[in-house]
Amino acid sequence: MAYADRVPTTKRAGASAQRPSSLTSIDLEVFRHALLSVADEMGTVLRKTSFSSNIKERRDYSCAVYDAAGQTIAMGDHMPVHLGAMPMAVSSVLQALQVRKGDVVIVNDPFRGGTHLPDITAVRGVFFGANTRPEFYVANRAHHADVGGMTPGSMGLAREIYQEGLRIPPVRLVAGGELDTQLLDLILLNVRTPEERRGDILAQLMSLERAVQRLSQVYSTWGRARTKTLSASLLDYSERRMRSAIGNIPDGCYTFEDWIDNDGTTGAPLRIYVSISISGTSATIDFTGSAPQSAGPVNANLAVATAAVAYVFRCLIPDDVPFTEGLFRPLKLIAPEGTIVNAKAPAAMAAGNVETSQRITDAVLGALAGALPSRIPAASAGTMTNFSFGGWDAARGAPFAYYETIAGGQGASLRFPGISATHSHMTNSWNTPVEAFERLYPVQIDHYRIRQNSGGAGNRRGGNGIVRSFKFLTDADATVLADRHRRGPYGLSGGKPGKAGRAILVRRGNTSRLPGKSRIQVRPEDIISLETPGGGGFGDVESGSIE
Repeated sequence: MAYADRVPTTKRAGASAQRPSSLTSIDLEVFRHALLSVADEMGTVLRKTSFSSNIKERRDYSCAVYDAAGQTIAMGDHMPVHLGAMPMAVSSVLQALQVRKGDVVIVNDPFRGGTHLPDITAVRGVFFGANTRPEFYVANRAHHADVGGMTPGSMGLAREIYQEGLRIPPVRLVAGGELDTQLLDLILLNVRTPEERRGDILAQLMSLERAVQRLSQVYSTWGRARTKTLSASLLDYSERRMRSAIGNIPDGCYTFEDWIDNDGTTGAPLRIYVSISISGTSATIDFTGSAPQSAGPVNANLAVATAAVAYVFRCLIPDDVPFTEGLFRPLKLIAPEGTIVNAKAPAAMAAGNVETSQRITDAVLGALAGALPSRIPAASAGTMTNFSFGGWDAARGAPFAYYETIAGGQGASLRFPGISATHSHMTNSWNTPVEAFERLYPVQIDHYRIRQNSGGAGNRRGGNGIVRSFKFLTDADATVLADRHRRGPYGLSGGKPGKAGRAILVRRGNTSRLPGKSRIQVRPEDIISLETPGGGGFGDVESGSIE
C-alpha cells in the first residue's frame, strides 16, 4: 500500500505554483520554521516536566504537528522510529473518534498505529474561535519505562502481545478539558511504577497544551486562508525534493537481505529481504520474501516498516528539507501481512520497534548501496541494545523499573570513518548520566567506556561500540533485548564487518556469556556487562591507510 493512499491529499507536485502571488518562498520558510519551533518546544516541555529518566535524561520521545486532514506538516528533531510511524496513530485516532475541543486521545496499540506498548501516543485537536473542526492536530509519543506485562520495563521475551503490558486503543483520556481520572487510575493500576507513569502522562498533556498556545500565535499571524495554503505548499515542496532525490538514482531493481539473530524464543535467524525498484522519480520498496512473523517479540508492524523506509529515503536528500507527509508520496511500500515487517495480532511486538526497525534500515541501505555505492555507508551497530530491569528498592521502600538503549558504532563511509559510541539510524536518544542513574536506582555503573577495536577495518574504519556494565545492589528481574550478537554489522566496498555484540554475566567471580535476548534473575553484587557492536568498515584495507 502506498503511504500517501492512507490520507486524503488535494495537491501533487507543482501545485504550489498556484499559491497566491502575495506568498513567497520566504513566507514558506518562515512558516515552516514557525511550525518546527512548535514541535521542538513541545519536546522541551515534555522533557522538563516528565518524571522518568527515560524521558527526562534519555529524551525517548517525539513530537509533531499535523494539518486538518491529519497530514504531517512539522516534526521535531526527535526519534526517527517514532516520527515516521506516528502518522498512522493519528490516522487511527481520527478513524476511531471525533476529536472535539479539549479532547486528548491516547493510544499505544501496535495494531492501531502504535509501535510497541511502552510508546504511548497522545493526540489533541487545535481549534480556533467558533470552529467545530480542528485546524491542526498535535501529537507526542513517549516511551514509558513500564506499562505492565510479564517483566519490568515491559520489554520481555513474550510470545504474544498480551504478555507485554497494557494495550490501549484510541480512547479519550481528556474529554472536553476534563481529565478522566477513572481511566488514568485503570492505567496506573496495571503498571509497576504508577507515580512515575502519572507524571510522564501529565507531562505529555502539558506538552500538547503548549503546542495549542504556540499554534494560536501562528494562526493569528498568518490567518486561516494563508495557513492552509502554506501547509499545502510545504507538502508539495517536500514531495518535489523527494522526487528530485529519487530521480538521481539510476532506474533499476536493487535487492539486499540481512538477518535478525533470532526471536529470543527459538535459535533460528530471521530474514529481512527487500527489493527496491526505481522508476523515474518514484520508488517501490517491496519486502516480499521476508520471514513470517515470529513467535518471539521481534515483530514489526507496518508503521515501523514505513518509518524505517522514510528515514532512509529522507537521508538521500543532501540538505535540510521539511519532514512532512509529502516526502512519502513518491514511495510505495509493499509489506506482506503476516510477515516480520507487518505482523498480525496477537504477535509480540516489543523488539520490532527497536531491533527489527534497525535491520529494515540496514537492508534498505544495503539495497541502495548497489545503486549509489559512493553515498551509502556501511552498517552501523544495527541494534539498540535494550536493557530493562526492576524490583523492590528496600532503601526507598518503593518499586523501581528502568529501561534504556545503549549506543554502538556507526558505519564508515567513502568520506569519513564511523563515529564511536553513538546512537544511529532509528534511535536518536541520549544516555542516562551515571550520576542521575545511581541516584535513582539501586544499581551502580561498574564500567562505561569505548569498546576499543570493535569497528570494522577498512580504508575508513567503522566506529567503536561501548561497554556499559551494571552492578546490582539488590535482587532484580533483568532483560537484555539486543541483536547483532551472531554476525557483526556489514562492511561495504571491501570493508570488514564490525565486531558482534556481547552480553556477559559476572557472578561471584565467575563469568558466563548471555544470549543477546535473555531474561536473568540477578542477585546483589551481580554484574551484567553489555558490549555493543562496532560499525562496519568501508573500502578495502589494502587500498589505503586505515583511519
